[in-house]
Amino acid sequence: MLNKLAASELVLNADGSVYHLNLLPEDIAEKIILVGDPDRVPKVSQYFDTIEIKKNKREFYTHTGTLRGERISVMSTGIGTENIDIVMNELDALVNIDLKNKEFKKEHQSLSLFRMGTCGSVNPDVKVDNMLVTQNVVGLDGLMNFYQDYHFENDFSKKFYENFPYQKIKPMLYFSEWSEELGELYKDAAYHGNTATFPGFYAPQGRQLRLKALDEKFLETLNDLGITNFEMETSAIYAFSKLLGHKAITVNNVIANRRRGEFSSDHQASEKKLIEWVLERIIK
Repeated sequence: MLNKLAASELVLNADGSVYHLNLLPEDIAEKIILVGDPDRVPKVSQYFDTIEIKKNKREFYTHTGTLRGERISVMSTGIGTENIDIVMNELDALVNIDLKNKEFKKEHQSLSLFRMGTCGSVNPDVKVDNMLVTQNVVGLDGLMNFYQDYHFENDFSKKFYENFPYQKIKPMLYFSEWSEELGELYKDAAYHGNTATFPGFYAPQGRQLRLKALDEKFLETLNDLGITNFEMETSAIYAFSKLLGHKAITVNNVIANRRRGEFSSDHQASEKKLIEWVLERIIK
């Protein structure tokens, strides 16, 4: 692979910032909190001691400042792994590519990425309004199959793949796992589990409106295969981190238990609890 990137490969804005995130290298910290909803960004940054950067483009909002004397960023990704494809590639470009010359840097910089979000559980024993940290993840969206060099396998992935019964979906599966180093920060979470990342909110998550889902027992089958919870971003965050040499962890607050038909009675309070819990541990 040539070291020099064509303008069509690494697209930049007129000010030299990366195309979608609208950021320059100096705009981000080494520790970055990733949230889906742009409205959650100020809910996180209000806890910062200082805010020096506020930038946005489309659904990508970024605030960078300090927390207890350490520089930190919070960024919204929007919904889905297709957005994570943009976020992860452009974040990596900010720290590992010379944007002016469009050349790869000789020294690699590793980012620490903390996904903070909400999730639903497929395990009837998981109680709502509790923290759940993702240890293993399976992506059902197929994204990493577009990347030549990605392969990950462990005991969880091998068992899951061998017993996964849906043959039309099976070729799309890919797997990854957490950063154990970042996992240590959240070892007191109520739950550590295996997460499924879905490419949609309705049929992929077993919901049926006018259209029928593939299998009414889909969520139960996933639980039988060892899945604890589900959401829409973690598989790509973890997989890209493995491939690009970054560290990643997902901390979700469980706001729904689909098997028991329960939903958080106050998801706003649950969100506040999540933000404070994550920030308390991210910087000591």
